[in-house]
Amino acid sequence: MRNLTMMTDLYQLTMMDGYYLEGKANQTAVFDLFFRQKDEINYAVFAGLEQAIDYIRDLHFSSEDVEYLRSLKVFHPQFLEYLKNFKFTGDMYSVREGDIVYPQEPIVVIKAPLIEAQLIETALLNIISHQTLIATKSARIVQAARGKSVVEFGLRRAQGPDAGIYGARAAIIGGCNGTSNVLTGQMFDIPVRGTHSHSWVMSFDSEIDAFRAFAEVYPDTCLLLVDTYDSVQGIKNAITVFNELKAAGHKPVGIRLDSGDIAYLSKLARKMLDDAGFKDAVVMASGDIDEYLLESLNNQGARIDMYGVGTKLITSEGTPSLGGVYKLSAIERDGKLEPRMKISDSIVKVTNPGLKTLYRIYDKSSGMAVADLIALEGEKIQKPLVLTHETERWKTTTLEDYGIRCMLNKIFENGKNVYEQPSLGRIVEFAESEKAKFWDEYKRIDNPQIYKVNLSDGLYELKHKILKQNKSK
Repeated sequence: MRNLTMMTDLYQLTMMDGYYLEGKANQTAVFDLFFRQKDEINYAVFAGLEQAIDYIRDLHFSSEDVEYLRSLKVFHPQFLEYLKNFKFTGDMYSVREGDIVYPQEPIVVIKAPLIEAQLIETALLNIISHQTLIATKSARIVQAARGKSVVEFGLRRAQGPDAGIYGARAAIIGGCNGTSNVLTGQMFDIPVRGTHSHSWVMSFDSEIDAFRAFAEVYPDTCLLLVDTYDSVQGIKNAITVFNELKAAGHKPVGIRLDSGDIAYLSKLARKMLDDAGFKDAVVMASGDIDEYLLESLNNQGARIDMYGVGTKLITSEGTPSLGGVYKLSAIERDGKLEPRMKISDSIVKVTNPGLKTLYRIYDKSSGMAVADLIALEGEKIQKPLVLTHETERWKTTTLEDYGIRCMLNKIFENGKNVYEQPSLGRIVEFAESEKAKFWDEYKRIDNPQIYKVNLSDGLYELKHKILKQNKSK
């Protein structure tokens, strides 16, 4: 396990130095991690908790770390001495990996000594924002695939090794059912998939020779890439080799298309394979595929059974960042937590104050999610529950018969990891079950229905009380 303690921004450490010198180091603070609205992200699939737990559990400054910081000639000697015994001693709450989450919701809450909570901001945002972003992109792509298999193919285009490894993990949480990344497969027990590349074909004197050689080596898993030279001729050559495999008692898997007019070629390939007696042979498509191309292919009646999705998934093309933020929401004063709130002329940057929790409300009869509720910790939830729009207060929804789930789970208590991390397989099962509890209207790619995320009465009143107090200053 790598020690990522030094993976932080310099200003986190300079603030920690200042907190220490000002006697604020052990002042209890509460920080919320959430993300802001993005045009292409109407919901997100939470991921990265396992790596965040590993990071916090291993927090410590080595002697080499301390000496490096000393060499910067920025920090006070007594602060550097303090770092030698540094560890996380606070509490952490989080939603589960695979949970569907929405903008402004506290998806991770840290309650810890101020100096500790400050340090972990950068790494938590890095780990969770990246994996959540890729899991979300994956979910959108898998949704657009309409039940067809999607394999993550993006390692070579990922923005570095970690992005490739943990991006592939996140893609599985989002709904992909395999990866080309062998290391990720080994680390997380994920199915690995692959065929061959154009170089295999080009290394032989002819395409048919290349196909025959591949079929000889892999007679029972033979899936041939047919677009190295001419796609139509490639399909014909594949069928010739498939007939030879069939005569030898083997069953070919299918073909892969990586370029050209995928919609047209897939329909042509399907007809050619069917006519040749290979109705079970799959047509796989790869290339620059995303949810928008998939929607287009579906509308054109493309005959594709499986997709290999690379660049646009692993880089989350179109939405390069989640917009994750980490804001102070309460701080200890005279032995009590006093709410804090970021105020801005931009409504989206106004934060929600206080120590909070997050609830998901389900319709009792259908089991479907109907709304989320951000409430103050300890605030009683009434029945019937009246949900009120935060800004358009005349918009209300009254729920009589509902189920409720507290989404924030305790992960660390007094610095001890108290959460039993499920296997990746269990995370995927949970993610699929939760996605199924949201109507398709909330998940559609374009112009989705807005899912209700409400503030409790107590949180709403606290927020506006602080706004009024600030206005009168």
